[in-house]
Amino acid sequence: MVAGDKALQRTLQDTFGIRQLRPGQREVIESVLQGNNTLAIMPTGAGKSLCYQLPALKMPGVTVVVSPLISLMKDQAGKLETAGVPAAEVNSTLSTREEESVLESIRQEDTEFIFATPERLSDPDFLATVRESRVSLFVIDEAHCISHWGHDFRPAYLHLGAVIDALGNPPVLALTATATSNVIEDIGKQLGLPDMHVINTGIYRSNLHYRVVTATSEQEKLSLALALAREAEGSGIIYTATVKAVEEVHAALREAGESVTFYHGQLAAKARHQNQDDFMSGASRIMVATNAFGMGIDKSDIRFVIHYQIPANLEAYYQESGRAGRDGEDADCILLFHAKDKQVQQFFLARRYPGADDLGAVYAALQALSPEQHAVSLARVQAHLDGVSDTRLQVALKLLKDGGLLEQDDKLDYHLLRQRVKPKELKELVHTYRDKSARDHAALERMVFYAQTGFCRWKVLLEYFGEHSSWSRCGVCDNCRQPPEQALSPEHPRQQLTRAVQAPANTLQAGATVKVPKYGEGQVVSVEGDKVTLRFPDSSKRTFLRSYVERS
Repeated sequence: MVAGDKALQRTLQDTFGIRQLRPGQREVIESVLQGNNTLAIMPTGAGKSLCYQLPALKMPGVTVVVSPLISLMKDQAGKLETAGVPAAEVNSTLSTREEESVLESIRQEDTEFIFATPERLSDPDFLATVRESRVSLFVIDEAHCISHWGHDFRPAYLHLGAVIDALGNPPVLALTATATSNVIEDIGKQLGLPDMHVINTGIYRSNLHYRVVTATSEQEKLSLALALAREAEGSGIIYTATVKAVEEVHAALREAGESVTFYHGQLAAKARHQNQDDFMSGASRIMVATNAFGMGIDKSDIRFVIHYQIPANLEAYYQESGRAGRDGEDADCILLFHAKDKQVQQFFLARRYPGADDLGAVYAALQALSPEQHAVSLARVQAHLDGVSDTRLQVALKLLKDGGLLEQDDKLDYHLLRQRVKPKELKELVHTYRDKSARDHAALERMVFYAQTGFCRWKVLLEYFGEHSSWSRCGVCDNCRQPPEQALSPEHPRQQLTRAVQAPANTLQAGATVKVPKYGEGQVVSVEGDKVTLRFPDSSKRTFLRSYVERS
């Protein structure tokens, strides 16, 4: 490992009951112990939590862990407490008395770990309490939430760079299961840490079997979802893009007699917790949910994940489908594709970023609240504004900071640096998001491409995340098991997939007898690039990708 290798090994066994580290864990732990700012990209189930838990126990002071979900921090803190490691969690579920008790334990330095949401770390009073302790490590779980390019952007994460500064710039460990090159760069930029040590262990998981089933109508799609869920063995999740779809699919499954529950952000907290507990315990076999469910859940035996509607991009799809098969056993990841579902995501994208009017309203609020450049809290800005969503507000504040019009102090209060600004300047700041919006739409097109492609689905995913493999076919996705006919249109980004269709060593010539899985033997009619046209004994002709054609 590093210096103190034997002591770390003892802690690994005695505290966590683990004898051996998984691939990638050692490299991350060594980087943390060397004091490097580190970004670790590891697939779901790879043991990311241990990458901060183990080294933190060998470092002086306290470790602060930023977690996006209360359920996630409860799970992680609870496991540490069970292992005999004191951990404090600060969230909105605590009573006044419970919260004061936790804060006192932090002041007395009676805890090794402090778990908090990014929203809570934006509270100046709480941040002041944490600053009384020596913070030796700052951990950001689900770090893709920092990035505007990421699939699950959370505006509260935008303040974390200022939080790190306020805590004296301790070493940072950011953890995520997915990150494209754009997301990696943006995480460093948003945190003010452009030279983070990046450790990427890759996304490939051979036990996940990807498949796409196409529907031509909403009714057919619902029927397919019911059939797939009823045929599947074990527990599973059905993801939808909207609350309405959650309720429709849940009602249909329940009426069909399935053991099913549901989860979305509009449910009361008590109902959400109960439904999640029912799924986790096995009382309900199927969970129908929006993407509000699933981040960080520790259920290893999920045998299938079905997407009822396409997500906005492949990052979201991989993250959500990757909740299947965490035990390493085979699991099915199925996308139900109906072309009209693309419109749902286009609607969401259109509302994602603030416009010039939003930015002007936020700037005017700051002017009104700080006529003499006094400090203004986020809460006061939120209370003053009406008609600007919290997401757009926090993105607007970050834009004003990036544009040099606003700054934050170590209490995270805002100071307006200029009392006057030209409308043209605000418009220029908003234009920053034109590229982001364009890339969002390009990512949605790539998601649609994945749904329609005849290429190996794992190859498409690997290419998207900038990864390469020595093989041309995974052998477990639907396109590899049952090769489709060639059906690519010119506008598809084939240049991104050249390595996915490597030709076999044997040269194919017209007249040669070959075979294709599912279709049997046929005779080569013509060969054009990566496409081979065959004539079968029944005189039918079909065109296949070259990599699916084998010599007889």
